[in-house]
Amino acid sequence: MAEDRMMTPADVVAKAMSGEHGDLLRDAVALVVRELMEAEVAQLTGAGRGERAEGRVTNLNGYRERAWETRVGEIELQIPRTRSGPAYFPSFLEPRRRCEQAIVSVVMEAYVNGVSTRKVDRLVEQLGIQGMSKDRVSRMCAELDEHVEQFRSRELTAAYPYLWLDAKHVKVRDRGRVVSKALVVAYAVADSGNREVIGLDIGEVESEAFWTQFLRDLRARGLRGLRLVVSDHHEGLKNAIARVLDAPWQRCTVHFVRNMHGHCRPSQRGLVSAALREVFNAADAAEARRRVGDVIKRLTPIAPKVAELLEGAEEDLLAFFAFPTAHWSKLRSTNPLERVNREIGRRSDVVGIFPNDASALRLTGALLIEQNDEWLVCRRYLSEESMRLILCEITDREDSPSPISEEVDRLAA
Repeated sequence: MAEDRMMTPADVVAKAMSGEHGDLLRDAVALVVRELMEAEVAQLTGAGRGERAEGRVTNLNGYRERAWETRVGEIELQIPRTRSGPAYFPSFLEPRRRCEQAIVSVVMEAYVNGVSTRKVDRLVEQLGIQGMSKDRVSRMCAELDEHVEQFRSRELTAAYPYLWLDAKHVKVRDRGRVVSKALVVAYAVADSGNREVIGLDIGEVESEAFWTQFLRDLRARGLRGLRLVVSDHHEGLKNAIARVLDAPWQRCTVHFVRNMHGHCRPSQRGLVSAALREVFNAADAAEARRRVGDVIKRLTPIAPKVAELLEGAEEDLLAFFAFPTAHWSKLRSTNPLERVNREIGRRSDVVGIFPNDASALRLTGALLIEQNDEWLVCRRYLSEESMRLILCEITDREDSPSPISEEVDRLAA
């Protein structure tokens, strides 16, 4: 065991080449973190292992063992101990990721507030949380709340041509009872082509008044340059968009197809889906409108309600055709956000019932901060070339504000 812990890079490669060892990745990770700890402790003590130096602060005093669970398996760390002075602790073990901190803090807060269930008790036991004091909970939550609030209230300095709005319902304990509340998130594509999370809030109900205030807050923080807003068909949200935002609305085509399944027999759902896909996959707007007419004629005898609803929703469903072809697949639905929404759902399912609104915002905000950081450093969601096609139009619109936008600004104020 001691021999494995002291493997050099050459030893790791030799074992892999000879087939003597199956856990090459785990051994490689163990080697890297061992070298990292040696470098860190050398900086702390002022000298490397076995090195004589005048600037040495203290000497080493053996090791202490600690099991470290990683994605490649459990690694038995040998953490160097110092004889005196400041104790050494590896930098890669110190902070949990924000979202992991948020899960722990939510569970702790629920426990302290006396709302723990058998599920929460199991989580507490599995997480190994000790000393459930209110002071400890407050300190942990305050740090996370500060990060989340800065993220939620930051100034929006870029232009955002495309905006997606979505809501998810979570269970929150409120005045002694459990209620369902609306957790709303705003995602956007900036003029750089990168995705960003630009808004997060929680409300009692997903009402028009709540959406209106949420959108006004986005405008007050600097939201500008909008060309299209994408969402599902929530009447209150649709009215709020028309009232506050000077931009056309795109109804999510995926949600529309699902809704149409409720207006036809199960045996007709395949036919209805195929017919609607023909419309959304058209080569251009003119072809899409022609196909809408054909689909309405075909469906009227067998699914009259679907035909009626399609005719009424035509303009909202085909709004994305007015934009660059390269953007169509991203603009016609809220599907690009599904992975993030599933992750939010997975984390909130772990908690089950949030003890209050702040804990729901804390967990979701911590997760979205990490997602936003990843989006800002990964490749552009929409290419720079395709974004140029609409950025010139945005500049022209901002130089000559329309009467509608002036009225919107007046209402927002």
